[in-house]
Amino acid sequence: MNRQSVFFTFTVFLLLGLILSTFVSAETAEDSFKKIFPRYRYDIIRESEIKGAYEVITGADIGLFFPEPGYLIVGDFAMIDSNGKNVAEKKRSEIFLAKTRTLPLDKALKIGSGENTVIEITDPDCPYCRRAALFLEKRSDVTKYVFFLPLPYNKDAENKIKYIFCAEDRTKAYYEAIHGKLDNRKYEACNRQDAVDLLNVHKEITAKLGISGTPSFIINNSMVIIGADFKKMEEALKNK
Repeated sequence: MNRQSVFFTFTVFLLLGLILSTFVSAETAEDSFKKIFPRYRYDIIRESEIKGAYEVITGADIGLFFPEPGYLIVGDFAMIDSNGKNVAEKKRSEIFLAKTRTLPLDKALKIGSGENTVIEITDPDCPYCRRAALFLEKRSDVTKYVFFLPLPYNKDAENKIKYIFCAEDRTKAYYEAIHGKLDNRKYEACNRQDAVDLLNVHKEITAKLGISGTPSFIINNSMVIIGADFKKMEEALKNK
């Protein structure tokens, strides 16, 4: 065997060794995590850029697990790089956007036909949701896909959503709710099974995204905006 062949064989074995050691390391970290936090639910555990730390991904949330000494950092923590950028926030956004790309948009309420795509997670009784909806209503350059998430303290939200789903013109019914025309509760309640089923689908979709508050927006599959932040929304719509 010549020197070139020996070098090639050595390189292949070295690469295989690195791949296997990484796999075993990650597998060991997951085993350690399960032993230390047996009741903690997660989707993925993977290596992070920080030596000795692993990313624990649950929905759109990200945590950091240190097998030694067995610590888990969760919540809205910041991880700043040498350029002053919050790496943790960027990762959360990337995870969230990856999930939104597989959303069943045929289950959403589609409004408009503009060049900008806006996925909206909303509650018809949420005041900030209404303000955001009125902001987008004035724009002709938006196609909006609405998913509903009725918040538990808005007692009439579910009935309004089912009213929208039962309506022959769902867009008109949506704006009736957004403009407060249903707040007197004089509208006809609807409990058709198809409306109940679709509401449950919307709840499941938002739960899988890890969303617990409204309004939330995904604009042009590139920016996540939590809350009625009109400045950010304007920037995202301009920068298509």
